[in-house]
Amino acid sequence: MKTLDDLVAELDEDLFGRRVLVRADLNVPLDGSRITDDGRIRASVPTLKRLRDTGTRVVVVAHLGRPKGGPDPALSLGPVAERLGELLGVQVPLADLGDEARFTVDALPEGGVALLENIRFDPRETSKNDDDRAALARELAALAGPEGVFVSDGFGVVHRKQASVYDVALDLPSFAGDLVLAEVEVLRRLTESPKRPYVVALGGSKVSDKLAVIEALLPKVDALLVGGGMCYTFLAAHGYGVGDSLLERDQIGTCRKLLESGKIVLPTDIVVADDFSAEANTRTVAADAIPDAWKGLDIGPESVSAFREVLDGAATVFWNGPMGVFELAPFAEGTRGVAQAILDASSSDGAFSVVGGGDSAAAVRALGLPEDGFSHISTGGGASLEYLEGKSLPGLAVLEQ
Repeated sequence: MKTLDDLVAELDEDLFGRRVLVRADLNVPLDGSRITDDGRIRASVPTLKRLRDTGTRVVVVAHLGRPKGGPDPALSLGPVAERLGELLGVQVPLADLGDEARFTVDALPEGGVALLENIRFDPRETSKNDDDRAALARELAALAGPEGVFVSDGFGVVHRKQASVYDVALDLPSFAGDLVLAEVEVLRRLTESPKRPYVVALGGSKVSDKLAVIEALLPKVDALLVGGGMCYTFLAAHGYGVGDSLLERDQIGTCRKLLESGKIVLPTDIVVADDFSAEANTRTVAADAIPDAWKGLDIGPESVSAFREVLDGAATVFWNGPMGVFELAPFAEGTRGVAQAILDASSSDGAFSVVGGGDSAAAVRALGLPEDGFSHISTGGGASLEYLEGKSLPGLAVLEQ
C-alpha cells in the first residue's frame, strides 16, 4: 500500500492547497458532552499535523457510536471537533454533509482542518448495499475535488466495509496514514516472527468474542493468560462452580478442548462480590470456591503473582482486555497488577509489548499507568483482533489494490 511518504514524494510542492480527505477513528467515550478518554483523538494528530505542514486543506471523516437511522444530538462530533482543535492549535469547524460541508471546505485556508459531522448519521455509510455506499463515497470524494486524495488513518475501522473506509478509496488516489502503517507493522511483528517467549494476556467479558483469536494464537504463543469475565467459562470447563459470575454455558465444551493445549493459564483466586457495585461486600476466594450467588469481578493477588511469573522474561507480550471491572475501584487491582507486570517486562527485559486497544488502552489511562512504558498502544481493538485471526480487513485490502 502507498503511504504518506509516497504521497509527499509523488506530489511534493503540488500538495499545497490540495484537498485531502482523511478517515480517522475519533470514536471516543463521552459522559454527556465530556470526553472521558481522548486517546484516539491524540493518536490522530500526528498524521493531521503532517498534512497541515504541507499546506493541504484537510477534511476529516469520522463516526461516533452507533446512531440508529439518522442524526442523534447525543452522538454529535461537536466535542471531538473542539478537542481536536485544541490539540492542533487551530479552529476545526464541524459541518454536516451536504451544502454546509461544501461551503466549509471551500472556505478552508491552506493548512486548515474541517471535521464532517458523524458519518454514521447517514445510513448509507454502513449499508450492506454496494450502490448505497458507493453513492455516499462519491459525495465524499466530491468534497476533495478532482485533484483530491484519500488518506486512511482510522485503524479502528479498517475491518469494516463501509463507505468512508472502503468505497471512497475506490474513487480517489489512496494512501495509508502513519497511524494505520504503524498498526500494521506492529501486528506483523506479532503474527509473522515474534520473539520468544511470546505471551498473550486476554480479558474481556465473553469467550465467544475472543474465541477466534484464541484459536488463531494458541499454536503461536508460549502461554496464554486468561482473566476478565471470560475466565469463568474456562473455570466452569474445569468443573468449578462459578456462582453468579458471567458464564457462557454453550462455550464450556469449547473451553475444555482449548485447555488441552496446556498453554492456557487461568486465575487461581478471584475477587468476588455480592453485587455489581463499588459498595458491594467483597472477598477473595480460591478459584474453585466461588460462593453461590456471588459474582467474580476481578482476579486475585495470587493470580496476579502467577501471571507475573509467566510475563517475567517474555520477549513479546500482547494484552487485550482487562482482568476485571477496573472502572470500579474494588475490582481494579488485577488489571493494574498485570499491566504493571507487562510494563516491568518491557523495561527490565526489553519485551516488545502491545496493548490491544479498546478497554485495555482505556484502563492504562484510567489507572494512571505510563503510556510510553509500553512499546505500542493500539487504537483498534476489533481490527487488531481480526488481523491476528488472519482475516482480510477490507479497509487495508482496498489500499493494497
